[in-house]
Amino acid sequence: MRVLITGATGLIGQEIVKLCHEKDIKINYLTTSKSKIVQEEIYKGFYWNPKAKEIDSDCFKGVDAIIHLAGATVSKRWTPSYKNEILASRTETTALLVNTLKALTHTVKQVVSASAIGIYPDSLTNYYDQTHNKTSSSFLGQVVSVWEEAIDEFSKLNITVSKIRIGLVLSNKGGALTELVKPIKFGLGAAFGNGKQWQSWIHIHDLANLFLYVLQNNLSGIYNGVAPNPVSNNELTKTAASALQKPLFMPNIPKFFMKLVLGDMHILLFESQRVSSKNVEDMGFYFKYNYLEPALKDLLE
Repeated sequence: MRVLITGATGLIGQEIVKLCHEKDIKINYLTTSKSKIVQEEIYKGFYWNPKAKEIDSDCFKGVDAIIHLAGATVSKRWTPSYKNEILASRTETTALLVNTLKALTHTVKQVVSASAIGIYPDSLTNYYDQTHNKTSSSFLGQVVSVWEEAIDEFSKLNITVSKIRIGLVLSNKGGALTELVKPIKFGLGAAFGNGKQWQSWIHIHDLANLFLYVLQNNLSGIYNGVAPNPVSNNELTKTAASALQKPLFMPNIPKFFMKLVLGDMHILLFESQRVSSKNVEDMGFYFKYNYLEPALKDLLE
């Protein structure tokens, strides 16, 4: 099997690449940096420039499926121009793949694309599954909605489409967890706001496995990339401090303060989405890390 991966050098992409190699799955990957192009039988790089609508169409040769992860990080201050980049990096890359495939004779049968739980509205009481059809009115909600519409275009090419709505990814190689533990390590850790907001998290190992599970079982539809047991922001902070054997004595950090510091991006810390993983479990997927404490112990100890 040969898979084309976009975003292969990112946090999630690197973990998926490692897993593919363990399973003898060959990889083609797209990169915007010509210096990152490697030409090996099991790992072949191809250049693309989505802004200029440029892509090396050889990237599709012999490819059975696409894992589509490309998109600018949301963990960066949301200036008006950066908001445009967050949206464009998802829609333009998707459109370039779709439009290039339209003009080719290809062997692609399946696309497994990243999406995000940011599509679900902020709520302390709702428990969301993939059938929920109301979209969050937040910036992220609108981005995910437009992004998923773009991904659905693959289905018009008789390609099986699946979308994995990713929650808070826990990894010790970057992302949210490394930022969360920085103040805790100095004894300055604290929950945000009232700390009651739900955090639907997933260990990076389980997320990479989920992408491969959906791929190898040719599953279509929407799946939530979250562990079975979401926690409150209070519990996340306390469990991280416990794993690091650090005290927590600081008062919770008020919303208005984080809004001053981060601008619109502060909603990443305060929005509450309790999201269900039941449909992936019903499909036979097994989570190695069901609960937060062992997940954090694995990553932090």
